Amino acid sequence: MDEHFPLYLMPFDHRRSFERGFFDSSPPIPEPVRRCITQLKQVIFDANQLAVTQGAPRGQCGVLVDEEYGATIAREATAAGTPLAMPVERSGQEEFEFEYGDRFAEHIEAFDPLFTKVLVRWNPEGDVALNRRQGARLATLGAWLKEHGRQFLFELLVPATKDQQHECDKQGLDYDTDLRPQLAVQAIAQLQAIDVEPTIWKVEGFDNVRQADALVRQAQSRGREDVRCIVLGRGSDWAQVTRWLQTAGYVEGFCGFAVGRTLWSHAVGDYLAGRLTAEQATSAIAERYLSLIHLYEGASALGRAGGLERQPSVPTQASSRRHAQRLRL
Repeated sequence: MDEHFPLYLMPFDHRRSFERGFFDSSPPIPEPVRRCITQLKQVIFDANQLAVTQGAPRGQCGVLVDEEYGATIAREATAAGTPLAMPVERSGQEEFEFEYGDRFAEHIEAFDPLFTKVLVRWNPEGDVALNRRQGARLATLGAWLKEHGRQFLFELLVPATKDQQHECDKQGLDYDTDLRPQLAVQAIAQLQAIDVEPTIWKVEGFDNVRQADALVRQAQSRGREDVRCIVLGRGSDWAQVTRWLQTAGYVEGFCGFAVGRTLWSHAVGDYLAGRLTAEQATSAIAERYLSLIHLYEGASALGRAGGLERQPSVPTQASSRRHAQRLRL
């Protein structure tokens, strides 16, 4: 697996967000809309391939695409030697459930992706029953993947509970920068305790290198030195994503990124509206993708040269007053 690191994933496995966001459509999805979604995903995949022809490393420039709208693309990626990740979760759900129920294994084997991916919303102080149900499904998947020698990519989102958001608002704190990082560490510890053991944790970004390092320490704790972390984009604006990538690049144990909508949403929207041709949209996405690869590589080189202790602070949106009042929930 090491030949695929650093890993620069371009995710476009979104399903419900394509249906609703671009077409204001809900199931059952009309066949013309389905064909158009597949066409949009082809434009994004073509951007990934174009970036490779322009110098991006093929073995590290992977795609994350779904079976529902991207089955043909998944097979194209494998044929091209592009690292392939595919999801097994049902799209657009607050609770993790398998897209194909108990038949998840046959769908994984049919496409043979390098990484099997899940997206899970898990707050360690959230709904206990919800986490228990999700944990049981995730442990089942993890055990099957381990038994069959397959790589497990875990996308972890830590949304605020109502109480947490209320406390942040009351104290003038920002949930994303002041509380979420420590909750993400706790979430990983909880998942590890129930034998959920990903190969890669795909996590929300950090503005602070200490917070990012704390997460890596938990991910690699107790003999898990081979576990890696990559940072996701969460559809955030360009400035936010570049801050997160710089921070991750500084920290040993982070080995790349998975950024999707920040790269392609505007170009795809412009193509759909007729403001760009397919070729122009592909070129625009490839250019942004290459920019993020170069940015991450630069930050990673600084990290290797200086070590964590010497890394510069990454500017944050949190004030010094907020940082002086850390939440202790």
